Amino acid sequence: MKWWFGVTLWKRVLGALILGIVFGLVIQYTLGDRAVDWLGTYVQPYGDIFIALIRMMIVPLIFTTLVAGVVAMREPARLGSLGLKTIGLYLVTTFFANVIGLVYGTVFRPGANAAEALAGATPEAISQEAPSVWDRILEIIQNPAAAMAEANILAIIFFALLFGVGILMAGEKGQAAGSFFESASEAVLKVTAIVMEFAPFGVFALIAYATAAYGIEAFQSIFWLILTVYLGLFTHVILVYGGLIKVILRLPAIRFFRGIFDAQAVAFSTASSSATLPVTITNATRNLGVKRSVSGSVLPLGATINMDGTALYLGILALFTAQAFGIELSFANYVMIAVTAAVVSIGAAGIPSASLFLLATVLSTFGATPEQIALVVGFILPVDRIMDMARTVVNVTGDAAVAVTVAKSEDQLDEEVFRSPSTI
Repeated sequence: MKWWFGVTLWKRVLGALILGIVFGLVIQYTLGDRAVDWLGTYVQPYGDIFIALIRMMIVPLIFTTLVAGVVAMREPARLGSLGLKTIGLYLVTTFFANVIGLVYGTVFRPGANAAEALAGATPEAISQEAPSVWDRILEIIQNPAAAMAEANILAIIFFALLFGVGILMAGEKGQAAGSFFESASEAVLKVTAIVMEFAPFGVFALIAYATAAYGIEAFQSIFWLILTVYLGLFTHVILVYGGLIKVILRLPAIRFFRGIFDAQAVAFSTASSSATLPVTITNATRNLGVKRSVSGSVLPLGATINMDGTALYLGILALFTAQAFGIELSFANYVMIAVTAAVVSIGAAGIPSASLFLLATVLSTFGATPEQIALVVGFILPVDRIMDMARTVVNVTGDAAVAVTVAKSEDQLDEEVFRSPSTI
């Protein structure tokens, strides 16, 4: 097995991704209607196990690394500057995502010829209700044990920050607790590395099943929308994140993308930024040289509030809907779509297809009726997972780009590790 472990993990994951697509298509062609059931019985369980393993790591990884990160800062006041930089960068990248989404939706007009296809869609009603600000605050401030049991990331972050500050304020009496969490975070990162060795098999299983489940036929009626979304997301990754790393930070962008490829592959196969979080933290720490004081706080926060892919996607879907139903949009409508898409994307659940449940809010800004909204959701829902996989890759990449930027500004980036090809 030396040859297997001699190949860097991202190359093994990439190979598994390609083989999974080929295998899924072959099984679909060979077994026809029975392909999905066969893969669900004999292949998909390996993917489910992999997802369960990385979800198992979310709570211990966030809590230990964040507490250890706060302790490593030595000064609680540094949390303020780090938090402001993080949130500010996430808002800036979301703004660019909105602009790119609206530009691509306007140029490619994915909904121009979709009226006939929508007529054959099965309406799928979704709720337009959103939790109030106070409800969101109360979700963050809750029993730590309950937060960990429910994997409530924001609540875990809140308590871990308070606990880390408490250790610092305790002075000498808190040193033992600080040393414990520093050691515990190291151990949890090692366990995460062990779990990641299962990634090629998990990714293969997940992609093979998804390929057979959706197949080529599913793309035909919605191909132009999928193409527009993928082009928009790809542009955002290259121009915004690549530009941030290469132009602003003056670091090699290729190294950055290679360093987070494991996280990108897991994000693509699971379509869940929350489930990918342990991998993102490991990649940022081991491959990109981001110190734990930054990766342990910036990345969990990003998995919760940084949804650039969702913001871009919602903007394109809004224009798709307007074009399909012949609704003329004014400049004010464009502004409202951009603002609403940005606001509702913040804090969107890091789970598959969560953005569809935010769509009603965005479409209501230009007067789309509940019936039209239901038709659009019913039309997109069957293949939303294909676009959701790409959106999640963008979200995870954005988290890592912001973490590197904040780390460099806080002198918490090991550039030797970032530039070293031996770690990737």
